[in-house]
Amino acid sequence: MQTIHVADDVFVGGRRGVHAVAVDAGLIIAMGTYEEMAAARPQARVRRWPGLLTPGLRHPQAAALLEAAYHPDPREADRLGTEPLTGEALAALEMDEARWGASARRGLQRLLRHGVTAVCGPFTRPSVRTAVARSGLYVREPMGGAEREALTLDPFKGYPLNALLDRSLTVGGSADFAVFDVPVEGVTVDDVPADDVPARMLRLHGAGTCVATVLGGRLVYRRA
Repeated sequence: MQTIHVADDVFVGGRRGVHAVAVDAGLIIAMGTYEEMAAARPQARVRRWPGLLTPGLRHPQAAALLEAAYHPDPREADRLGTEPLTGEALAALEMDEARWGASARRGLQRLLRHGVTAVCGPFTRPSVRTAVARSGLYVREPMGGAEREALTLDPFKGYPLNALLDRSLTVGGSADFAVFDVPVEGVTVDDVPADDVPARMLRLHGAGTCVATVLGGRLVYRRA
Protein backbone atom coordinates (compact mmCIF):
# COMPACT_ATOMS: atom_id res chain seq x y z
CA MET A 1 0.00 0.00 0.00
CA GLN A 2 1.30 3.44 -0.87
CA THR A 3 1.95 5.79 2.04
CA ILE A 4 2.44 9.54 2.01
CA HIS A 5 4.58 10.86 4.88
CA VAL A 6 3.92 14.54 5.53
CA ALA A 7 6.10 16.77 7.71
CA ASP A 8 6.58 20.50 8.30
CA ASP A 9 9.65 20.32 6.06
CA VAL A 10 11.71 17.70 4.24
CA PHE A 11 15.49 17.91 4.17
CA VAL A 12 16.31 17.61 0.46
CA GLY A 13 19.59 19.28 -0.42
CA GLY A 14 19.10 22.47 -2.42
CA ARG A 15 15.35 21.98 -2.87
CA ARG A 16 12.71 23.97 -1.03
CA GLY A 17 8.98 23.50 -0.70
CA VAL A 18 9.07 19.74 -0.19
CA HIS A 19 6.73 18.64 2.59
CA ALA A 20 5.73 15.11 1.61
CA VAL A 21 7.36 11.84 0.59
CA ALA A 22 5.38 9.05 -1.09
CA VAL A 23 6.51 5.48 -0.45
CA ASP A 24 5.59 2.19 -2.09
CA ALA A 25 7.20 -1.26 -1.83
CA GLY A 26 10.07 0.11 0.24
CA LEU A 27 11.02 2.84 -2.25
CA ILE A 28 10.47 6.58 -2.49
CA ILE A 29 8.23 7.08 -5.51
CA ALA A 30 7.65 10.84 -5.34
CA MET A 31 8.43 13.96 -3.34
CA GLY A 32 6.77 17.36 -3.32
CA THR A 33 3.92 19.20 -1.65
CA TYR A 34 1.22 17.27 0.15
CA GLU A 35 -1.37 18.62 -2.30
CA GLU A 36 0.57 17.19 -5.24
CA MET A 37 1.04 13.83 -3.55
CA ALA A 38 -2.58 13.52 -2.42
CA ALA A 39 -4.01 14.52 -5.80
CA ALA A 40 -1.88 11.93 -7.61
CA ARG A 41 -2.50 9.17 -5.03
CA PRO A 42 -5.97 9.59 -3.52
CA GLN A 43 -5.99 6.03 -2.16
CA ALA A 44 -2.67 6.32 -0.34
CA ARG A 45 -2.47 6.14 3.45
CA VAL A 46 -1.32 9.44 4.96
CA ARG A 47 0.95 9.76 8.00
CA ARG A 48 1.46 13.25 9.38
CA TRP A 49 4.49 14.11 11.49
CA PRO A 50 5.57 17.27 13.29
CA GLY A 51 8.93 18.80 12.43
CA LEU A 52 11.65 17.88 9.97
CA LEU A 53 11.92 14.74 7.83
CA THR A 54 15.53 13.84 7.03
CA PRO A 55 17.44 10.92 5.54
CA GLY A 56 18.10 8.21 8.11
CA LEU A 57 21.17 8.75 10.27
CA ARG A 58 24.42 6.81 10.31
CA HIS A 59 25.74 6.39 13.87
CA PRO A 60 29.55 6.66 14.02
CA GLN A 61 29.80 5.13 17.53
CA ALA A 62 27.50 2.17 17.05
CA ALA A 63 30.23 -0.46 17.49
CA ALA A 64 31.24 0.96 20.86
CA LEU A 65 27.62 1.48 21.94
CA LEU A 66 26.79 -2.16 21.24
CA GLU A 67 30.06 -3.89 22.17
CA ALA A 68 31.53 -1.69 24.90
CA ALA A 69 28.38 -0.57 26.70
CA TYR A 70 25.59 -2.48 28.43
CA HIS A 71 21.98 -1.41 27.86
CA PRO A 72 20.05 -2.44 30.96
CA ASP A 73 16.89 -4.47 30.74
CA PRO A 74 13.91 -2.38 31.95
CA ARG A 75 13.54 -4.94 34.76
CA GLU A 76 17.02 -3.93 35.94
CA ALA A 77 16.27 -0.21 36.01
CA ASP A 78 15.91 0.00 39.80
CA ARG A 79 19.38 -1.46 40.24
CA LEU A 80 21.27 -0.36 37.12
CA GLY A 81 19.37 2.66 35.87
CA THR A 82 18.34 3.17 32.26
CA GLU A 83 21.42 4.65 30.61
CA PRO A 84 24.18 2.61 28.88
CA LEU A 85 26.80 1.36 31.34
CA THR A 86 30.50 1.61 30.56
CA GLY A 87 33.81 1.57 32.42
CA GLU A 88 33.73 0.31 36.01
CA ALA A 89 29.94 -0.10 35.98
CA LEU A 90 30.23 -2.43 33.00
CA ALA A 91 33.21 -4.28 34.48
CA ALA A 92 31.14 -5.07 37.58
CA LEU A 93 28.63 -7.05 35.53
CA GLU A 94 28.87 -10.71 34.64
CA MET A 95 28.67 -10.62 30.86
CA ASP A 96 28.36 -13.61 28.54
CA GLU A 97 27.39 -13.85 24.86
CA ALA A 98 23.69 -14.20 25.62
CA ARG A 99 23.69 -11.08 27.79
CA TRP A 100 25.69 -9.13 25.19
CA GLY A 101 23.20 -10.15 22.53
CA ALA A 102 20.21 -9.05 24.62
CA SER A 103 21.95 -5.77 25.41
CA ALA A 104 22.65 -5.19 21.71
CA ARG A 105 19.02 -5.77 20.79
CA ARG A 106 17.95 -3.15 23.33
CA GLY A 107 20.68 -0.82 22.12
CA LEU A 108 19.55 -1.18 18.53
CA GLN A 109 16.01 -0.27 19.52
CA ARG A 110 17.36 2.83 21.25
CA LEU A 111 19.27 3.77 18.10
CA LEU A 112 16.09 3.46 16.05
CA ARG A 113 14.47 5.84 18.53
CA HIS A 114 17.18 8.35 17.60
CA GLY A 115 16.52 8.18 13.86
CA VAL A 116 19.38 5.80 13.07
CA THR A 117 19.08 3.55 10.01
CA ALA A 118 22.76 2.64 9.59
CA VAL A 119 25.48 1.67 12.05
CA CYS A 120 29.24 1.93 11.69
CA GLY A 121 31.11 -1.30 12.44
CA PRO A 122 32.99 -3.48 12.63
CA PHE A 123 31.15 -5.77 15.05
CA THR A 124 33.33 -8.51 16.52
CA ARG A 125 31.15 -10.16 19.16
CA PRO A 126 29.14 -12.99 17.52
CA SER A 127 25.95 -12.28 19.46
CA VAL A 128 26.13 -8.56 18.68
CA ARG A 129 26.84 -9.24 15.02
CA THR A 130 23.77 -11.49 14.89
CA ALA A 131 21.59 -8.85 16.55
CA VAL A 132 22.74 -6.21 14.07
CA ALA A 133 22.12 -8.51 11.10
CA ARG A 134 18.60 -9.31 12.29
CA SER A 135 17.76 -5.66 12.94
CA GLY A 136 17.79 -4.77 9.25
CA LEU A 137 19.97 -1.70 9.85
CA TYR A 138 22.66 -1.07 7.28
CA VAL A 139 26.27 -1.67 8.33
CA ARG A 140 28.82 0.93 7.21
CA GLU A 141 32.57 1.33 7.44
CA PRO A 142 34.03 3.08 10.51
CA MET A 143 34.08 6.87 10.54
CA GLY A 144 37.27 8.63 11.54
CA GLY A 145 37.30 10.36 14.91
CA ALA A 146 34.45 8.38 16.46
CA GLU A 147 36.68 7.08 19.23
CA ARG A 148 37.62 10.63 20.29
CA GLU A 149 34.07 11.72 21.08
CA ALA A 150 32.21 10.98 24.31
CA LEU A 151 30.00 7.91 23.85
CA THR A 152 26.40 8.96 23.23
CA LEU A 153 23.22 7.66 21.64
CA ASP A 154 22.65 11.11 20.13
CA PRO A 155 24.85 11.39 17.02
CA PHE A 156 24.16 15.12 16.71
CA LYS A 157 26.47 15.63 19.69
CA GLY A 158 29.88 15.98 18.12
CA TYR A 159 29.16 15.43 14.43
CA PRO A 160 27.94 17.75 11.66
CA LEU A 161 24.69 16.79 9.98
CA ASN A 162 26.28 16.13 6.58
CA ALA A 163 28.50 13.47 8.16
CA LEU A 164 25.50 11.66 9.65
CA LEU A 165 23.05 11.45 6.77
CA ASP A 166 23.39 7.91 5.49
CA ARG A 167 21.98 8.51 2.02
CA SER A 168 20.10 11.23 0.18
CA LEU A 169 16.36 11.16 -0.28
CA THR A 170 15.85 10.42 -3.98
CA VAL A 171 12.95 9.20 -6.07
CA GLY A 172 13.60 5.53 -6.77
CA GLY A 173 15.84 5.18 -3.73
CA SER A 174 15.22 3.17 -0.59
CA ALA A 175 12.73 4.76 1.83
CA ASP A 176 15.08 5.19 4.79
CA PHE A 177 14.36 8.32 6.79
CA ALA A 178 13.54 9.78 10.18
CA VAL A 179 11.40 12.64 11.45
CA PHE A 180 12.46 14.97 14.25
CA ASP A 181 10.04 17.18 16.14
CA VAL A 182 12.08 20.36 15.93
CA PRO A 183 10.87 23.84 14.94
CA VAL A 184 11.48 24.59 11.26
CA GLU A 185 8.55 26.61 9.92
CA GLY A 186 9.26 30.32 9.97
CA VAL A 187 12.37 29.85 12.14
CA THR A 188 15.26 32.25 11.67
CA VAL A 189 18.58 32.30 13.51
CA ASP A 190 20.84 35.36 13.60
CA ASP A 191 23.88 35.03 11.33
CA VAL A 192 22.77 31.58 10.12
CA PRO A 193 21.80 31.17 6.43
CA ALA A 194 18.25 29.91 5.95
CA ASP A 195 19.46 26.65 4.39
CA ASP A 196 21.54 25.93 7.52
CA VAL A 197 18.73 26.48 10.03
CA PRO A 198 17.43 22.86 9.95
CA ALA A 199 20.88 21.52 10.84
CA ARG A 200 21.17 24.06 13.66
CA MET A 201 17.76 23.07 15.03
CA LEU A 202 18.68 19.38 14.98
CA ARG A 203 21.93 19.99 16.81
CA LEU A 204 20.23 22.27 19.33
CA HIS A 205 17.33 19.95 20.17
CA GLY A 206 19.04 16.60 19.60
CA ALA A 207 18.12 13.25 18.08
CA GLY A 208 15.98 12.44 21.10
CA THR A 209 13.27 14.49 19.36
CA CYS A 210 12.80 11.67 16.83
CA VAL A 211 9.11 10.82 16.38
CA ALA A 212 9.44 8.24 13.59
CA THR A 213 12.03 6.10 11.85
CA VAL A 214 11.35 4.40 8.52
CA LEU A 215 13.62 1.67 7.20
CA GLY A 216 13.02 0.19 3.77
CA GLY A 217 9.55 1.72 3.81
CA ARG A 218 8.66 0.07 7.16
CA LEU A 219 7.77 2.20 10.16
CA VAL A 220 10.22 0.66 12.62
CA TYR A 221 9.82 3.28 15.34
CA ARG A 222 6.99 5.63 16.23
CA ARG A 223 6.93 7.74 19.34
CA ALA A 224 3.87 7.03 21.44
